Amino acid sequence: MKKYKLKKNFKGLKKGTQFYLIAESEFIGVKDFVLRTEDLAIRISINERELHNNFILLKYE
Repeated sequence: MKKYKLKKNFKGLKKGTQFYLIAESEFIGVKDFVLRTEDLAIRISINERELHNNFILLKYE
C-alpha cells in the first residue's frame, strides 16, 4: 500500500497530513486517485497533477 504526506495545505487539509492510497483508476488517459487519512475519517479524490504537486510518497509496500 502506498502512503503519502501532504507537502502544503490543500483543500482545507493541513500540511503534513498522511494519507493511504485507496484506489487508482484511469479513463481515456486521465488518472484519478482516492486517498484516505490515516484514521480513515477523510476521503479525497484527486487527479494525477494534484497528486504530484501536493503530495510526497512516503512508503510503498
